[in-house]
Amino acid sequence: MAISKDKKQQLVADLNELLSDAKMTVFAKYQGLTVAEMQELRAAARENDVKIKIVKNRLVRVAMGEIAVYKDTDTSALEGQLLYAVSHEDEVAPAQVLAKFAKDHAALELKGAFSGDGKALNEQDVVALSKLPSKEQLIGQVVDMLLSPVNDVTNALSGNLHALLDGIAHKATN
Repeated sequence: MAISKDKKQQLVADLNELLSDAKMTVFAKYQGLTVAEMQELRAAARENDVKIKIVKNRLVRVAMGEIAVYKDTDTSALEGQLLYAVSHEDEVAPAQVLAKFAKDHAALELKGAFSGDGKALNEQDVVALSKLPSKEQLIGQVVDMLLSPVNDVTNALSGNLHALLDGIAHKATN
């Protein structure tokens, strides 16, 4: 069924808004996924603050052409039936969500991505991104590394105090 010109313009405007604020947009072929599997993917995406959109590639190209950052981005990889996973919060979340889902569902095939600064990424780059820790995990690792010396000093002092108290208690009983 053909989409009216007004509907297309609204879709392009929505895409324009979505892509303008995106930190990362990953796209993948989804042909062969069932409706239930798509619902499962959308649920997994929602849990990670990732939006899944299925629109015609031509409309995506039009929307990207209207955004200054994406104006010169290579869109030659946008072929076939694609879904787009977009995140406004985390650069690696869309890649992680789709890669994790693709492990269990062979019908989903990662094809590429667009970074928030307009760079086109290929499939290998997306797979590499999916293996990176999330932003929250990285923050946790940094905090853990920063607190490690403090914990070591606290444990050392605590051990010495226990030994001192044990020594005093032993002298007091003799």
